[in-house]
Amino acid sequence: MFASFPILLVDDDAAIADILKRVAERVFPEATIAHARDFTEAAAFLANVDKDVFRLVLLDIDLKTDSTGFDFLSLLRDQSYGQLVPVIVLSASLEESKARESYLRGANAFTNKPFTYAAWKTYVEQLRAYWYETVTIPQIRFRQGPDSFTPSNY
Repeated sequence: MFASFPILLVDDDAAIADILKRVAERVFPEATIAHARDFTEAAAFLANVDKDVFRLVLLDIDLKTDSTGFDFLSLLRDQSYGQLVPVIVLSASLEESKARESYLRGANAFTNKPFTYAAWKTYVEQLRAYWYETVTIPQIRFRQGPDSFTPSNY
């Protein structure tokens, strides 16, 4: 396991980011959550990936901007390192078509957003149990220079 577990949250709702960070401090202390409010901010994190390598992405597909979470998911999966980072889609929608499109574009899971603090606490506890304690996510390291991506342990 890792001493630090960086997570990128892409969600236009600041309240979601706030509650997720507060819950994580209590039940997933290894997590550090970076928040991107839209496609542009999320893409900026990718541009600095040599500094900000995330172990997990939590992605709202229903961003209220010109570009959707699906657009970011496609951008991420088009990057060589982005193929190794698990993406958990967060949605308030129960539409099967959104779940289907999420998986077709490369999401690892499609989940419904919790609506209460208690539900968020359970969600983060389960997130930690599975993605931090149970599965193995390859560590991504970078060398200097363009196109110098090398995944370690992969």
